[in-house]
Amino acid sequence: MSKERARRRAEREAERARAIRLNEERQARRARRRALAARLTPRQVRFHRQGGLLARRRRAQNVLVALGLLLVQALVWLIWGSVPLSFAVFVFSLLLAPVVMTLAFDRRT
Repeated sequence: MSKERARRRAEREAERARAIRLNEERQARRARRRALAARLTPRQVRFHRQGGLLARRRRAQNVLVALGLLLVQALVWLIWGSVPLSFAVFVFSLLLAPVVMTLAFDRRT
């Protein structure tokens, strides 16, 4: 009777040890998989606005120039109504925008 209990206890302990080993292997595999996924996925980059006076002034200037170019585009469309001319004015406006920004808002002079 005592030998039978000892044998069953040994079987239970062996089964428990096997379950613990399998659980540890499973956790190790999960950890390796997570580490690989963390290495392969790009980090999320957060963008936030600058809130200083210069940043607010720069945004206001950009909005003014964009509204001016939009107004020019609307006037060309209303006066002439030609799609090719409107497209040409749009391209010219995009090329001229940095010049307008420099002449209107540059403070180095």
